[in-house]
Amino acid sequence: MRTLIKHGLIVDGNKTKAFKGDLLIEDDRITKISSEINEDVDRIIDARDRVVCPGFIDTHSHSDLMILVNPYNEVKIRQGITTEVLGQDGISMAPLPKDHISPWRKNLAGLDGESDDINWEYETTDNYLSMMEDNGVGLNETYLVPHGNIRMEAMGLEDRPATKEEIQKMCEITERELKAGAIGLSTGLIYIPCAYSLTEEMIEICKVVAKHDGVFVVHQRSEADTIISSMEEIIEIGKKSGVKVHFSHFKVCGKDNWKYIPEVIKLLEKAKSEGINVSFDQYPYAAGSTMLGVVLPPWAHSGGTDKLLERLQDEKQRQKMKDDIANGIEGWDNFIQFAGIDQIFVTSVKNKKNEFAIGKSLLELGEIRGIDPLDATFDLLLEEENAVGMVDFYGLEEHIIGFMKREEQNVCTDGLLAGKPHPRAYGSFPKILGRYVRELGVLELEEAVSKMTKKAAISFGIKDRGELKEGYYADVVIFDKDTVSGCDDFINSMQYPTGIDYVIINGNCVIEEGNYKHIKAGKVLRGNNLCY
Repeated sequence: MRTLIKHGLIVDGNKTKAFKGDLLIEDDRITKISSEINEDVDRIIDARDRVVCPGFIDTHSHSDLMILVNPYNEVKIRQGITTEVLGQDGISMAPLPKDHISPWRKNLAGLDGESDDINWEYETTDNYLSMMEDNGVGLNETYLVPHGNIRMEAMGLEDRPATKEEIQKMCEITERELKAGAIGLSTGLIYIPCAYSLTEEMIEICKVVAKHDGVFVVHQRSEADTIISSMEEIIEIGKKSGVKVHFSHFKVCGKDNWKYIPEVIKLLEKAKSEGINVSFDQYPYAAGSTMLGVVLPPWAHSGGTDKLLERLQDEKQRQKMKDDIANGIEGWDNFIQFAGIDQIFVTSVKNKKNEFAIGKSLLELGEIRGIDPLDATFDLLLEEENAVGMVDFYGLEEHIIGFMKREEQNVCTDGLLAGKPHPRAYGSFPKILGRYVRELGVLELEEAVSKMTKKAAISFGIKDRGELKEGYYADVVIFDKDTVSGCDDFINSMQYPTGIDYVIINGNCVIEEGNYKHIKAGKVLRGNNLCY
């Protein structure tokens, strides 16, 4: 199949100045780029007055479960995403020992959703990736092995430091999963059981990742009041292990903590000066989204979700949770403290009886139930077995812009797909092009595209993608720079973007003049053969 894209404004991902030209695709590869191409082809796409650029790479995705249930992933493809990175925040699908399936499904549900429609007995990353390959995928998928899964296999879900023998076991598991195709390691040091680990544990595991030239992707211990010591820990891990460090969804949360932003920037500069390879991704919204269970202190989760549910039924334990929320715990990101109960909103539940809570703040939840908002929150988590999503408002647009302009930055969605999701799931990439390129002029078009494509590919070692280049895979987006825009509505968040006219994945036209075709055009990109 030969496809010729004619008369487009070509933005190749390299920050080079856009130029008018043509692009030839043969099967799944780009074979020619020139000011004019006149050859016999099977089809011609007229891209006149539109931008032609590489497919966008979402370096922080939570499609891990849903890609098995609904492999097409239209939500991501409609915003021009052609490749996404799964396995985020240290808690994902694999590895998953059979004896941990039940508690792990409950722990994972608030982030990635829940389903009885798949076979959960796959055990390893190799088998999980094979399930995707056998089922087919709508866009390209690659995977980070999650630290929490590794720790669970090695020592369970207990709240304690790992022994030397257990750390060695974690290193062996990491080696196995990297050889199976994971492109790096993720951790979420606010999530269970990752939060129970010490720095030395992370250093030793990251030495294995560095040996494979993988990337260490981290939701750090704090994005709020202890963010400085948190960043220092991650930089120490990078320095002592030699691993490439990538901070997830980079930000500083809560107005009392915005004073740390200059010091945060100094730490990025310090890491660079010390030869540490540091990058970060960011979504263009001043609100975050995660599982509601993070509002509880870490000790409440010790032993897994079943133990958490027992504690939520104990009045003395509830009171201790309230006391810790009121007084704080050193090193713990207290979401209720930095965001406030009126700025945390429920986005998803699994039971119909509690769907009334979707879109309501924790304050409103308490008012509806006629009880203290914290008790109402605890009750909801108990009834939903911890499978509740949330949105929290934490910052200002000027802070987003400041980090967006940094050379270390690339774009992501961090989009949770269950319930009524954060608008970032539908609109992150088009919002950058609409608001921050066209409306505010924060980024030049060429720089913005590079941050969505080549910068992401380099940070994650994704080979032959992220650029319009002869010989590279034909992942291509064609958009109207005058109309492109992404959803910015937290009330009606499930809105597809405007201006994304064509999306081509591995040479297959998946979106044509804004119309989506149900095609499994993607590939599973295993790090051992399809990435650097």
